[in-house]
Amino acid sequence: MPAADIAIKVRGLTKSYGKTEVLTGIDLDVKKGSMLALLGPNGAGKTTTVRILSTLLKFDDGQVTVNGYDVAKDADKVRSVIGLTGQSAAVDELLTGRENLIMMGRLYRLTKESATARAQELLEEFDLVKAAGRPVKTYSGGMRRRLDLAVSLIAAPPIIFLDEPTTGLDPRSRLGMWEIIKKLMRSGTTILLTTQYLEEADQLADQIVVIDGGKVIAKGTAKELKAKVGKDRLELVFGSGKDQKAAVKVLSKDVVETSDKDQSLSLVINDTNKDVRRVLDALADKKVDLQSMAVHKPTLDDVFLSLTGKQKQSDETEESEEA
Repeated sequence: MPAADIAIKVRGLTKSYGKTEVLTGIDLDVKKGSMLALLGPNGAGKTTTVRILSTLLKFDDGQVTVNGYDVAKDADKVRSVIGLTGQSAAVDELLTGRENLIMMGRLYRLTKESATARAQELLEEFDLVKAAGRPVKTYSGGMRRRLDLAVSLIAAPPIIFLDEPTTGLDPRSRLGMWEIIKKLMRSGTTILLTTQYLEEADQLADQIVVIDGGKVIAKGTAKELKAKVGKDRLELVFGSGKDQKAAVKVLSKDVVETSDKDQSLSLVINDTNKDVRRVLDALADKKVDLQSMAVHKPTLDDVFLSLTGKQKQSDETEESEEA
């Protein structure tokens, strides 16, 4: 990727707290105008990475540039081109929504008139006009998150860090935040997102980086990562244990999993149309009654569990060998 197209570049990033290594050599690139989602279990180093990129935390070693500025040497310039929304709303609960936005605008050295005008734009964009005159302490969780994101956009930065922006929101509020984030993406904003909601990364991100144990263990598009996990599965459910056992006998070479409790079985399939037709014909030929069927495609949940599970097993093996 040409250097001019990269908004965020990280090479060999390390960070330790005493003897505890949090990041052990992170490499990643975020293309301008795109979204990269950073996934990983609790303690993987996601928030530490965002705090370093946003100049809130010093790192031990590596190279980190944001919009061409060196994070270690040009922290002020980096702060001038970024917005940050953390895991909890960073707004003053005693001030109104409008007052929070104007105050932040003034901190960014906007004139009073410009700060007021920008606050009104954001209140309208984030559907907060009706609540603009109320203290933030009266806002719902979803309203606070929208206001928090609006505050981070007061100076219209080209790069936004979203650190688990929908944590604690109900499904309806989460969908509302997704629409706001999609609008930001359409406007050309570069976004780095950390999230524990894999569906969120699947829906929003152009690229995904999975980290565990402070290092990158996988990267690619959602489609590419899913392809690494495995093929589609066909799940068959039968009306009786007798039919299920008969089906296992008929399809024995393709069966990868059975459940006597659910009277079901699963098969790996390569070509959905051909393989489903072949299975149905085989069952019909032996007069095995099928109750229902479903094709399951790999999800990011499968990717996450597969990758982080393997990483954990690998680490445990290494520790055992060292012992």
